[in-house]
Amino acid sequence: MGKYIARRMLMAIPVLIGLSMVLFAFVHLLPGDPATAILGQHATPERVKAMREYLHLDDPLWEQYLLDINNLLHGDFGISVINSQPVIKEFTTRFPATIELTVAAMIFAAGVGIPLGRFAARYAQRWPDGIVTVVSLLGISIPVFVLGLTLGYVFGVQLDILPVSGRIDPRAGLPVVTNFMMVDTLLAGRPDLLLDALTHLVLPAITLGSIPLAIITRITRASVLDVTNEDYVRTARAKGLKERRVDERHVMRNAWLPVVTVLGLQVGGLLAGAVITETVFVWGGVGRYTVEAINNRDYIVVQNTILMFALIFLVVNLLVDVAYAFLNPRIRYS
Repeated sequence: MGKYIARRMLMAIPVLIGLSMVLFAFVHLLPGDPATAILGQHATPERVKAMREYLHLDDPLWEQYLLDINNLLHGDFGISVINSQPVIKEFTTRFPATIELTVAAMIFAAGVGIPLGRFAARYAQRWPDGIVTVVSLLGISIPVFVLGLTLGYVFGVQLDILPVSGRIDPRAGLPVVTNFMMVDTLLAGRPDLLLDALTHLVLPAITLGSIPLAIITRITRASVLDVTNEDYVRTARAKGLKERRVDERHVMRNAWLPVVTVLGLQVGGLLAGAVITETVFVWGGVGRYTVEAINNRDYIVVQNTILMFALIFLVVNLLVDVAYAFLNPRIRYS
């Protein structure tokens, strides 16, 4: 297992290098001049030229890329040219908000999707299965921003029962310690603010988790049906075992592997979807920070933030692979 983990970590290095090249090229193809975006349209040519020299924008692209890689290898993720704050500081400050939203969305997607998938498999080819199929197709088909705006309009504007922006009531005066609202409200001993933070989390989590929920539902259904048709399941039923015991000991234990794979892959989808969701609900996470950086042509922030997202995604996939050995002892890594 140790050799496998070490090999996977080494394999991640060329992936990150390749991704950094693609990101560098893509970001520099964005229209507009970063120096002009920073200084404004009325900046003098002299100031624009000085800013371009400061940002090394007039250097050959390969020199700019090597400079960025050298800084990353030395732990320097750069400084935002918009607010002059270190990128790593902004990332670590805002990342708890993104983690909170991602975890809530994953709990919603898995907590609803897995039971729905099992329910659909139990009634396969019958009308309950058809309803679940329609719901899952709607979940995949509706764009995140459309669903977010619709939920905000219905539950926030028309019904006025859930907040549609922010992470907590700005009048609360909650002292920020970890920037995890759930944790900070508990540290402050304010259960009323914990409830308020949870209500702020409902709509963004449902919006972000809608697509993963649909995917998890379909994969769970297909996986359970595949295992149900195996000989050892039919043998267990023929021996007179109770259906619940067959389901827990034989069906779900073997059906978990595809589901766990999808859960791991959906982390990347949730991080990507957080960019849109955080923008719609004015959620102060890394996703919204990245959108602001793109709008301001802040190359350094865009490149290094996406690279950190990619690193997180690689680590999650490694953890999923390791989890296979615990879910299925027959799997061995050599």
